[in-house]
Order: sequence, then structure tokens, then C-alpha cells
Amino acid sequence: MSVFSQRLLELRQASQLSQSATAKALEIGNRTYQYYESGEREPTLSILVRMADLYHVSLDYLAGRTDTP
Repeated sequence: MSVFSQRLLELRQASQLSQSATAKALEIGNRTYQYYESGEREPTLSILVRMADLYHVSLDYLAGRTDTP
């Protein structure tokens, strides 16, 4: 599992959101979100920005470039 997908999982669980609730908040399909969290696909920049906003973290944190959210 990549740093990105691991962080997505950890952030979602810390926010106490289901995958489907997260997908809805990001305005993407459930399966699409599952692909991101499992590392099977990588999101576009616009989706990454929505994720960072949803979880109140930086893009660098999501990408694993820093350990400071």
C-alpha cells in the first residue's frame, strides 16, 4: 500500500467516515474512492484538492512528502 492510500485510509477512519460517505462528500463514485484507497488508481489534482480540504491537510501530506498534516 502506498503512503497516499495509507494516509487516505487513516484520515477517513480518524474522521469516522465510511467509504461511501467520503465518496459522496468528494462528489465521486464509491468504487472510484475504493480504488484510490486501495492504491489501484490515483486521483486527479482537482480530487486531491477536495480530499485535502475534506481532511484539513496539505497536498504534501497526502502525497507523503511531509509528515505534518
